[in-house]
Amino acid sequence: MEGTNSLFLQLAVVLGLSAALGFIVRSFRLPLLVSYLVAGLLLSLFQVFDISHSEVLTFMPEIGIALVLFFVGMELDMKEIKNLGKPIIAAGLGQIIFSTMAGFVIAQALGFSEGESFYLGAGLAFSSTIVVVKLLLEKKDLSSLYGKLGVGILLLEDLVAVILLMVMTVGSSFLDSGLQSNFPLVALFIKGAILMVLAFGLAKYVLETVFTAVARSAELLFLSAVAWCFVFVAASLLLGFSVVIGAFLAGIALANSPFHFEIQGKVKPLRDFFVTLFFVYLGSQVVFQHLGSVLPLILIFTVYALVIKPTIFLLILGLFGFRKHTIFNTAIGLSQVSEFSLIVMVVGFNLGIVSQAALTAMALTGVISIIASSIMITYSKIIYKKIVPVVSFFERGGFVHQLESVLGDVSLENHVILIGAHRMGGEVIKFLKREKIPFLVLDFNPRVIKKLIEEKVHALYGDLGDPEILDFLNLENSKLIISTAADIDDNLMLLSELKRRKAKAITILRASSPDEAESLYKLGADYVILPEVVSGDFVAQVLKDHWPEMKFFKDRSEIELNKLSRNHLAFE
Repeated sequence: MEGTNSLFLQLAVVLGLSAALGFIVRSFRLPLLVSYLVAGLLLSLFQVFDISHSEVLTFMPEIGIALVLFFVGMELDMKEIKNLGKPIIAAGLGQIIFSTMAGFVIAQALGFSEGESFYLGAGLAFSSTIVVVKLLLEKKDLSSLYGKLGVGILLLEDLVAVILLMVMTVGSSFLDSGLQSNFPLVALFIKGAILMVLAFGLAKYVLETVFTAVARSAELLFLSAVAWCFVFVAASLLLGFSVVIGAFLAGIALANSPFHFEIQGKVKPLRDFFVTLFFVYLGSQVVFQHLGSVLPLILIFTVYALVIKPTIFLLILGLFGFRKHTIFNTAIGLSQVSEFSLIVMVVGFNLGIVSQAALTAMALTGVISIIASSIMITYSKIIYKKIVPVVSFFERGGFVHQLESVLGDVSLENHVILIGAHRMGGEVIKFLKREKIPFLVLDFNPRVIKKLIEEKVHALYGDLGDPEILDFLNLENSKLIISTAADIDDNLMLLSELKRRKAKAITILRASSPDEAESLYKLGADYVILPEVVSGDFVAQVLKDHWPEMKFFKDRSEIELNKLSRNHLAFE
């Protein structure tokens, strides 16, 4: 009973402190994970309870990691990652090699041993999958080109980290039979093959049947999805792999499931709860008594993570022809030290190679760099405008990657510009094509752009938040501009740009709240769509037209179901 009481008391302290700090952080328009990291630092500083033996901050955070990577797996289209394979491999491996060497040299120069310097260099090389994916999900940018590049690089880094950890620890499992100790790399690849076959074999022959059977009950669907995630993570651990790899493969197995959107909606609150505990745990790993002796290393490593690492990504990705807006957002998203860095250091510490001082240095570097990079990512649009001349230096002249190029001649006049082809925009595209109205589509999802180009539609990859992309749209000669983007800052910038260019186009924009709609109207928007209001008006009109006969809804259900089943791309 005493242990149970202790668990609830620890949860009360952790969650109460996180919520209080979250209120303060949110008032400054900063990401909430900053408050979670600061909460961890405060717990470490004041030692409210024994962190090293706390289940709240040891076991529970791993569940958060598993659920986040489970989400990433479901969101990811492996064909797209494969298409981006060369830049991902070049940028990922290039940065890992350079940063490991640089970290080794820096640590050696500051008096650390060769063994410690290698671990510190390896830790410096990895960026945080959890942080980047969480922020991409919050900004709804996971499907963007820079989101796919960033996640691809992060997954490659995670794979390298797992291999490194396997080689360091030569982990055992019930399938070893002597193979692990004699041929660790051979055993690693055999186990990896077993895990992949399990994931994709079960996805093809078992999971679809199971989820179809349980789909009628939302509660059972949720339970089955979480059970699948945990069962596969357990299989991954038994084979000597990490929670990250197991959860990610479990998610990929459900990526093509027709139920994966519903699963995500059900699992999200659970994921957010455990991720909160993970970031508190990360902050709590800093031991302040060793701070003075390692402060120079912390400062140098933090500057390296925030400045030099992004520069490496800018340089490599620029060579592949990506535009400056894409390479900037990819690079700034990778400007921190990873949770894997701490795991690597802990392994070294347990092996007697790494000192407590070096472990503290990496932990505090991770916390500071994650807080700083989170703020940078949140305010990336403002930062981009300030340093765009510098970023332009890395853009390759005379060559543009195929995903960032536009189809044919787009010198259109009296045309419609559609910003966002997904869902709502898809129906607009159907109408414009049917009426043979000239139009140009801007979207930041490479898959959408590729499909539109195949259909001979004038389509351009880009983010409305990129000021340079507006030059390609011929705003001055357009007749109508429809933006389905929900980002208020992007839509405000569009209106400001239209006013600056003295464009006369009619503007139809989308807002998420009445306050946002009012701001857009004040800046000159002609019509602002509030989805909830439009939906309410539609239902009211249908009731007016069809009451008391309700046949309309029954006839309509099959049509709407067909729309939803087409992979949420209305123009397919």
